[in-house]
Amino acid sequence: MKTTNIITRNNSFQHFQVLKTNRKKRYQYKEFLVEGVRSINKAVEKNWHIKSFLFGKDACSDWAKNLLKTVQTEENYCLSKELLQELSGKTDTSELLAVIEMREDIVLDHYISENPFLVLFDRPSNKGNLGTLIRSCDALGADLLIITGHSVDLYDPDVIVSAMGSFFNLPVIRISEQQKLWELIEKMKKNYPSFKTVGTTAHRQTPIYKVDFTTPVMLMIGNETMGLSQTLKEKCDITCTIPMAEQSYASSFNVSCAASIMMYELTRQRNYDPLD
Repeated sequence: MKTTNIITRNNSFQHFQVLKTNRKKRYQYKEFLVEGVRSINKAVEKNWHIKSFLFGKDACSDWAKNLLKTVQTEENYCLSKELLQELSGKTDTSELLAVIEMREDIVLDHYISENPFLVLFDRPSNKGNLGTLIRSCDALGADLLIITGHSVDLYDPDVIVSAMGSFFNLPVIRISEQQKLWELIEKMKKNYPSFKTVGTTAHRQTPIYKVDFTTPVMLMIGNETMGLSQTLKEKCDITCTIPMAEQSYASSFNVSCAASIMMYELTRQRNYDPLD
């Protein structure tokens, strides 16, 4: 593999900087910057296209050396300690960063299980919430996560760090055009006659434990501030809520917490065996 040394803030280094900080440039180049052992390991395991590794001049660990030796990349870059520290988002500078190619936003058939469990997040506006929701979807067995509307950048480093490796394990699809989303819902209803869309709301609606989650479902999660858009509400077959204590001062949950509770109820129903 070709390795290029970088000791100044040259064009290559500036390219890595914009991948870290500039959303528009990330999509122009269709690549993003990743650090962290768990994230990089999962990206390699799940066959994401690693275009380059960035590493320091100082000796690397056996883990980093093994990746540099075994993972086929287009070109790797050896940076000075100062430049690597400038790119790293960690207090203790990462010894290895990766430039990874974005994947296309296509809902592939092999993403969908026999009893589909899809999650939709409408216009997420907080990087931490999106990353946490990706992690929860992965942990609780969702087939995929769909992001709609204008939202925080899926490939922002803070989102990827918050997801803690789940980013590369769970298919996450951006659907910005409503018509494409409606077509997907219609396709699911055609292929799975019992498929239903379940919206979430902070207002008193059907308690989650009264919703039948054992059938194919798309769970729709609203924006942190505004909830589900009106058009998505109209597409819901049912809306549900998490009952709260009567004496509670809190009027709602954090969106990622609420989504996790609802997804847990779904998995609880699907795994429930009355004979146990």
